[in-house]
Amino acid sequence: MPTNYSQLVSSTLNSDRNAIAKTITLIENQSGPYKEILDALYSHLGNAYRIGVTGPPGAGKSTLTNHLARLIRDENLKVGIIAIDPTSPFTGGAVLGDRLRMGDLALDRGVYIRSMASRGSLGGLASTATQVADVLDAAGYQIIIYETVGVGQVELDIADAADTTMVMLVPEGGDIIQGLKAGLMEIGDIFILNKYDRPGAERMEKDLEYVLHLKEPTSGWSPKVMPTVANRGSKIETVWAEINRHRDFLKNNNLLHHRRQLRLKKHLKAIIRAEIEHRFWTPLRDKMLSDYLVKDQPDLSPYTLASKMVEELMSKI
Repeated sequence: MPTNYSQLVSSTLNSDRNAIAKTITLIENQSGPYKEILDALYSHLGNAYRIGVTGPPGAGKSTLTNHLARLIRDENLKVGIIAIDPTSPFTGGAVLGDRLRMGDLALDRGVYIRSMASRGSLGGLASTATQVADVLDAAGYQIIIYETVGVGQVELDIADAADTTMVMLVPEGGDIIQGLKAGLMEIGDIFILNKYDRPGAERMEKDLEYVLHLKEPTSGWSPKVMPTVANRGSKIETVWAEINRHRDFLKNNNLLHHRRQLRLKKHLKAIIRAEIEHRFWTPLRDKMLSDYLVKDQPDLSPYTLASKMVEELMSKI
């Protein structure tokens, strides 16, 4: 690794905020020796606890995250926040709405906030979010919070990235059974019923508890429904207590290590897929595809052509 990047790694490990920002930018853009940087940071991972906050738009995820981060800071723990924002249609960058809403945390040197563009990621998490969390982990942030873009039914890959996944709902959020179909009910370790001061909240709570009662407990854990009024900071301390209860449950039952092994396995498969695709599209194969597309009636079906191209690649491995 060039000396300047060695220095970047060293400064990142020492929690230098400028170095962290530069490292994350390289990773987001997949540029420079970002792989070598991640390699160098890898041995320093494993100390951070990762929390996911997901749910529909307008549920109050940013407000909850803001108050939760303050509560965690009261325990003198460093907090990293990865806010996955919608991609700007003009620049391709993050809209940065969450950073605006969390402006009061920005002055706290024990909090690091990074807004990331979803860049079309259908699972609510940007494809590089796990790597960004790794940087914050290596830099000494003990709690990392993912807040996903509010796209509703497809925010399911957060369960692969977080140790504890919180699903946030609101009384006017619609039919609970629809949420069950969406898959959000399947990934939640904790359910937050926010805006509990609104009409219909108690009925929603009972319906939600009923649906959760019908579910088979995952590994012995039964998710609870936690009422909150996040814009008033109400009941946030009970949410933090429940996160810690879930964390203790995972540790005491040797499930935390198992979850992280599964996360590493899926992350490794994603890295391999990206590496194979990168190596696959040589100029020659790109030309083969272009030549194929210009024909009005190609001789080969796309399936046959794809098989031939993949077989040709595999023969060289």
